[in-house]
Formats: sequence, C-alpha cells, structure tokens
Amino acid sequence: MSEAPKIRLRDVKKAFGRKIVLAGVDLDVAKGESVVVIGGSGTGKSVLIKSILGILLADSGVIEVDGEDVTQTLAAAREATNRKFGMLFQGAALFDSLPVWENVAFGLIQREHLNRAQAKERAVDTLAKVGLSADVAELSPSELSGGMQKRVGLARAIAGNPEIIFFDEPTTGLDPIMADVINDLIISCVKQQGITALSITHDMHSARKIGDRITMLYEGKLIWNGAAKDVDNCGNPFVEQFVKGNAEGPIKMQVRR
Repeated sequence: MSEAPKIRLRDVKKAFGRKIVLAGVDLDVAKGESVVVIGGSGTGKSVLIKSILGILLADSGVIEVDGEDVTQTLAAAREATNRKFGMLFQGAALFDSLPVWENVAFGLIQREHLNRAQAKERAVDTLAKVGLSADVAELSPSELSGGMQKRVGLARAIAGNPEIIFFDEPTTGLDPIMADVINDLIISCVKQQGITALSITHDMHSARKIGDRITMLYEGKLIWNGAAKDVDNCGNPFVEQFVKGNAEGPIKMQVRR
C-alpha cells in the first residue's frame, strides 16, 4: 500500500462575495516532496496556502494533513496540526522591534516555551544552517539586506523542525544571484531534513529549481500537473504562455485603458 499524502485537497472552493477564487482544487503532496504552484498575480495561490493553514476557512471541500480533515477539527486539534508547519513569508515578515535571534526563536519561546538562553542557542545554530554567522543574531532586521532578511525568515521557518514548510514567493524582490542563493538554501534545508514543501511563485527559474513537481493554478483550478523538468514542453498552451512570459496566448490580461 502506498503512503498517504502528507497534504491532500479535494474539491476545495473559496469565494469572496461573487468573486470565485478557488473553484474546486484537487492536490496531493507526498511526504518529503517539493511541490510548486505557479500562476499569475491574483489567481488564488496565497488563498490556497492560507486555506491549508487555516488562516482562511474554505467554503467547501476536504483539506487533509496526515489523513486528518483539518476543516473539521476543533481548535485544540488544529493547533496540534499547525505545529507541523513552518512558513517563509513573501516579505520575510520579521519583527522590527526584535533582534534577529528573537525573530528566529519566536515560535520556540511562544509555542515550545524554551527559556531565552536555550532559544538563543537554537536560533544561532539555525542561522548557521542558512549561512549566517553568530554575530548576525544581535542585529536588528533593519540592519540586514533583503537577502539576509530572507535567510533569517528561512531560519525562523525551520527552527521548530517542521514537517511541512510553505514558501510564499521566496525570491520576490531579490537580485538574480541572491534569488539563486535562496533557492539553494531551500533545497538543502528541505532535503536534509526530509521536509515536505509547498511553494507558490511566479518566478519560473525558482519553480524549476526547487520543485520536484509543478502545478498551475488558473481561474480557480489546477490546470496542469507534472514533473518540474517537463514544464517547458508540457503541451498545455496556458502553461506554456505563462512559462515563456508571452503577452499573446490564451491567457488574457485585463488592462484598463
């Protein structure tokens, strides 16, 4: 018998008023797999992740984590599920009032109740995993470059040894070289720790590099799903237009004149 998916979505729907964002999404993510959801801005990628996290409540459908439908669980059980998650936010989302080490250790202090000395030690060790030295731990986020902030955000995401990490546009705002550094760090952290990863991005270089599998969200549905190596020659005209960045094609951009 094959192992059950780490994450499983079936016919997940979400609308805001008359605006349908998710129109019946089906998705499986296997344990230890890295899946990337691509799609244009405003197509519902962030809504998809927020629905899995429980930040948004899906209107209907099934969202399972380790076989448990998290849309039906009580608050205490949902908190236990959320302990399995780590998150790298699009803008790193660091707390400006806290030094770097406290940003990394925030969940360790608040959720695992480590004392400050233990939490700081864990934070410094985790910063080393993303290539940052111990002296960075005492800096404030405002003293860091964009790339360093992303590294700190990644350190925070992995500090609690999560089973699943969500990456929200992990390379947005970075120059090409630093973006590739972040991609390499994501690969090493995920693979070394056997973490399941679900990423959303419109950066195709990043998608090809960090994904074992790529799927595309368009008009509320996943319209293609396949190995990352096959995305450039998948035969789907919507995907090929997006991957190549062509203005002409079946995807029509709404432009006000």
